[in-house]
Amino acid sequence: MTKASLIILVSLAISILSSLNFAYGAASGQNKFTVVGLVYCDTCRVEFQTSISEPISGATVKLECTNRTTEKITFQSPEITTDARGSYKIEVTGDYEDSDCDVNLVKSPRADCNDPTEAWRKARVELTALDGVTGQFRFANNLGFKKKEALPGCKKVLTDMGYYELKDELGSEAV
Repeated sequence: MTKASLIILVSLAISILSSLNFAYGAASGQNKFTVVGLVYCDTCRVEFQTSISEPISGATVKLECTNRTTEKITFQSPEITTDARGSYKIEVTGDYEDSDCDVNLVKSPRADCNDPTEAWRKARVELTALDGVTGQFRFANNLGFKKKEALPGCKKVLTDMGYYELKDELGSEAV
């Protein structure tokens, strides 16, 4: 009986110590984050991605963290430019548990697609290792600029998706 108790006690101690190491070790070692995301052209002016949305190469985004209590800026990245696929990557060092961090659209290089979408003008990301999320990467929601006018193919794409009330966005093109 004592041998079994000793084995249980040792197993319990190992479990507790591993949990503490995981919790505190992860928090101290994960103060480097990589925020990744995509900027696209909303070719249908519906403020979400469709099968005919286009990535925007050369769009500019910026990450900014603001303390929830003092409302002071706690982190601000330089302006980052998207690659040929419309993707961006922002490196961040530090833990911003007490801050709201947002990736913001800054500008689009496309004159025909430079109207920021209202819904996707910024994307919130969590930059702390103390919230139970592990790993270096943080994935921001995709951000979009709207085209000046919807493409002719939008009616079919949106109808195929199940959107029937399109008069406000597509005007006379909608049935």
